[in-house]
Amino acid sequence: MNVTNESNAPWLVMLVQVPSQPSRYRVAVWRELRRFGAVPVGQGAWTAPDVPVCRMGAEKAQVLALAGGGTLVLLTTNADDAGAVELRRLFDAARADEWVEFIADCGKFTAEIAKEIEKRKFTLAELDEEEQSLERLRRWFRANRDKGVFGSPLADEAETELSQCARVLEEFSELVYREVHQ
Repeated sequence: MNVTNESNAPWLVMLVQVPSQPSRYRVAVWRELRRFGAVPVGQGAWTAPDVPVCRMGAEKAQVLALAGGGTLVLLTTNADDAGAVELRRLFDAARADEWVEFIADCGKFTAEIAKEIEKRKFTLAELDEEEQSLERLRRWFRANRDKGVFGSPLADEAETELSQCARVLEEFSELVYREVHQ
């Protein structure tokens, strides 16, 4: 998405309280916060840039919290607040961690294909499994990219790694089809 590169953009601060039972409401709120890229900054406190996608996600999390008998207080900081620099640092660090994990999983994907080639496991079932794994990586890439409102140098590396995964799978699929049709 990469909507802004300003380090002094306003920030959302979300104060969340949801009863622990039943846990499904607390988990639903947590998942929604993570989905749009909110970063935990303390017990029950989360932050994200005040951009439309994050504000919409925070409002959805607020509805989920209310459904679970809890609250989500949504505050907005001013761009000049002294803590905004720290919030940006936390947000950028969380995005970097996600990209590093994604890139590592791309490496695992290509290693898995290499292992299947070495074992000569050229079956349609294996190809189907690897295609599903690549689709999972593509969804993960899109989700990370959507959360990266400030951009990240690791996003370009991740895109290159994802392209490599697609090339490796294409080569594997050619080997499978050759094997199956002989």
